[in-house]
Amino acid sequence: MARRCAITGKGVQVGHNVSHANNKTKRRFLPNLQQISVLSDVLGRVRLRISAAAVRTIEHRGGIDAFLRSTPDRELSPEIRRLKRRLEAATARRSA
Repeated sequence: MARRCAITGKGVQVGHNVSHANNKTKRRFLPNLQQISVLSDVLGRVRLRISAAAVRTIEHRGGIDAFLRSTPDRELSPEIRRLKRRLEAATARRSA
């Protein structure tokens, strides 16, 4: 499983540990990924592995349904694009 957020695209960064003697050793900065279940009005529970910042973004935009509807496809990862298509199909079935 990749260490990359499906919503924001945040991934692993690299840098240095710097000692008091100014010795530098490589280190990795990992994103704060969480495995969460978000509640969709149409699809029910959806499990995602996203960063803490993405959780705040989804809540700020009014939930996963509103977030997906308002975000253009070009800004979404392929996994989230598939989720958006599932949401649109389920919404169309529900309204018909």
